[in-house]
Amino acid sequence: MVKLNKIYTRTGDAGTTGLVDGSRRAKFDPRMNAIGDVDELNSALGWAIMAVAATTAADLRRIQNDLFDLGADLATPVGEAEGADFAPSEMVLRIVPAQADWIEARIDALNENLPPLTSFILPGGSEGAARIHLVRAIARRAERAGVALAAVEPVNPAALMYLNRLSDYLFVLARALNAGNDPLWVPGASR
Repeated sequence: MVKLNKIYTRTGDAGTTGLVDGSRRAKFDPRMNAIGDVDELNSALGWAIMAVAATTAADLRRIQNDLFDLGADLATPVGEAEGADFAPSEMVLRIVPAQADWIEARIDALNENLPPLTSFILPGGSEGAARIHLVRAIARRAERAGVALAAVEPVNPAALMYLNRLSDYLFVLARALNAGNDPLWVPGASR
């Protein structure tokens, strides 16, 4: 269990942040960018939850918890001696493929009742869908930050898969919140 007695530590005043393994990184480090984007994603999800029904909110709260797991995963770099072992343990929290599998099952369930797409969708429609579209865009940014980090050091592949599935889920959820009556892109409509 996490216990926080003091919120400010002053350890970041010099522009670095501590990771789970005790190492410190510059606040602009690619790992910190990925962690920050996941944190922003989670915050935006909390805002979106305020505009959806209780059953959808329950799914989104589960995802919020997963995003904290994901942040912990990203905050625990794999050392040279460990190779690229991303197995979870009692002391190391990692995203596992089953978390992405759950999202895939939710996508399939939501998609069953939606009409096929005939055009690209404009973000919007209902308030809940508009908020979810914004969260989806932040999820895509978090995924890009994770992929950028993976280009320079090892990242749990399940974490990247989770972010990719999450943005897909958010897209389908926004369509479901609009009951398939999405605002559609009309190419060149303003010419």
